[in-house]
Formats: sequence, C-alpha cells, structure tokens
Amino acid sequence: MNGPEITIDFAPELHALAAPARRGGPTALRTDGSSTLGHLVESLGVPLTEVGAVLVDGRERPVSHVPREKEHVEVLAVRRPQQVPGAPLRFLLDVHLGTLARRLRLLGVDAAYESEDIGDPELASRSAAQRRVLLSRDRGLLRRRELWAGAFVYSDRPDEQLPDVLGRFAPRLAPWTRCTACNGELTDADKESVRERLEHGTRRTYDVFAQCTACDRVYWRGAHHAKLQTIVDEAVREFGDAVA
Repeated sequence: MNGPEITIDFAPELHALAAPARRGGPTALRTDGSSTLGHLVESLGVPLTEVGAVLVDGRERPVSHVPREKEHVEVLAVRRPQQVPGAPLRFLLDVHLGTLARRLRLLGVDAAYESEDIGDPELASRSAAQRRVLLSRDRGLLRRRELWAGAFVYSDRPDEQLPDVLGRFAPRLAPWTRCTACNGELTDADKESVRERLEHGTRRTYDVFAQCTACDRVYWRGAHHAKLQTIVDEAVREFGDAVA
C-alpha cells in the first residue's frame, strides 16, 4: 500500500484478538489512503463489536474516518457493563455455545439458540429482526454488517464464558424461571397435572414441579439440582445486583 503511514495502538483487552504483531503497543501501519478506520481495525483481527471508541490524536473519531499521514490511532475496548440500546436485553447464541445458552437460561436470561447450524446469514438476520445481541466466537460472523448487536465470547470454557457475558452486559437475573431446553418461561405446576409425564420413581419422590409454558417440559429438583444450584449461587453472588 502506498497511502499514509499511521501508528495504531490496541487496548490490552483487545490483544487476544489483534494480529500478533499488533499486541506490543503502538506500531506503524501503511494504509491505502481510502480504507476507513473501521476497515483497518477489522483487517487487523478485531471486530467492531469489541471496540468502545477510536481515538485519533487523542480525539474520538467515527470508524468511518479515513486516516491521514502520521495520525496516531488508539483502539479502545467496550466499557463494562456495556449499554445496549433498546429493551429488554436478549441474546442469540451460535451453534457452538449450547452450554452457555443453557446456563444463561438457568439464570432466567432470554437466550435464543439453535442446536443445528443455521448459517451466518440467518443468525445475523435473526439478530436484526429480533433485536438480540449475537454471542459468538466467530469473528467473521461478528463482522457482518446486518447484525443488530454482537459480542465476541473470549473463552472456549463455559465456566469462563458465563461470567464474561454477565460481567459485560449485566442482565437482570431471575434463576429458575426459564426452560433450559427451549428458552420458554416456567410456571408452577400441580403434581396431578403433570403426573402422566413423570416416571414412577419421580412421582413417588418429588412433590414440587414447574412446567414450561412453551414446550410443556416438566422440571423438579432432581439428582443434578445441586450442581445447577452451585452455578446459580455463584452467578447471583457476583452479578445478582446487576440491572439490565
């Protein structure tokens, strides 16, 4: 490229995404003279969903700015908790984040998810149509312009993904109110009304039930309840005072 030379500096929070050569502080970058800051940032590995602001010589500029010779560009990370326009706060997760989706639902967070890969165009379209924040580890998907809002999930471990999302967006938590299978809302269920859906041992052992208003799945405090309660307790202890 034969355009202006600038220096670019990514915030430490973005180093995991930026090209390896751009992780040590300010570096020189020769531009083509026509590409915008947004294009340059994404070409270096960082989706704009992760960018809170871009400063040029200390002043905030839009990502549509075309940099000029010797400008110094600082790329800042989003502030946490991140404010998302519109209400209520809702999420859409890609096919690789099934465990995270179930844990968000366990906490009462509206988290849409398909267990089959419906493709990037459809995910982006749903994000826009339903005004949902798309969560993904696919940087290419997060660069799609039709997205309403999106966020990169930095870890591949569910135990780290959940606090990352809760800390970034501060959704209102309402544990045990949403179906972990389909994302529908739960309601208390009388034992007699769900008796035919229960195995004999469950009918004999448990008396308190909930049922999904969307898919009719029945819930009770079974063998895995203690593990799920631990996830809930840890999330509420750290993020329970969050306001959507």
